[in-house]
Amino acid sequence: MASSKTRLGINGFGRIGRLILRGIADGDYPDMDVVA
Repeated sequence: MASSKTRLGINGFGRIGRLILRGIADGDYPDMDVVA
């Protein structure tokens, strides 16, 4: 179960997380774009 949860977490964060990180990067943390 741990591996399945990890996959969902990575996949979910991969799509939604990137969009959120981009929004934050464009707003307050431009350096974050390099990390993402």
